[in-house]
Amino acid sequence: MSSLTHAESVTVHATPEALYDLVSDVTRTGEWSPICTGCWWDEGATGQVGDWFTGRNEVPGRTWETRSEVVVAERGTEFAFVVGGSYVRWGYALAPVEGGTRLTESWEFLPAGLAMFREKYGDDADREIEARTRAAHEGIPATLAAITRIAERDGDVTDA
Repeated sequence: MSSLTHAESVTVHATPEALYDLVSDVTRTGEWSPICTGCWWDEGATGQVGDWFTGRNEVPGRTWETRSEVVVAERGTEFAFVVGGSYVRWGYALAPVEGGTRLTESWEFLPAGLAMFREKYGDDADREIEARTRAAHEGIPATLAAITRIAERDGDVTDA
């Protein structure tokens, strides 16, 4: 089985604050994610720690929604959320570098998520966990490339 954690980084020609504003706007996730087609905040949520949102995911033959909680919201530094409140952690860390910002996307299958998959899928759990893990490992570079394209073509982001 592939590693249950994964992270990759790119340099984006944008300020950390402008890039944070982009990646923390979960309503735009469908623009860069290969699986998540859209997200929306719970009523009254503004992207702060403790706020929740729903995401719609699609792969061939399957569509589903997840609920996620924001666990880190530090403008210009890091934005992270946990699917199901305890199952899988996704994060974006930002650091200023020459020429822009080092953007690191990270993913981790958490113990509660593994336990939930074992309970839900039984004998098929390992296959389901492997499929989600493979999707994350393959999806992160595609996501980072799309975020970079969006950030660098948007004058408001690169000039911020």
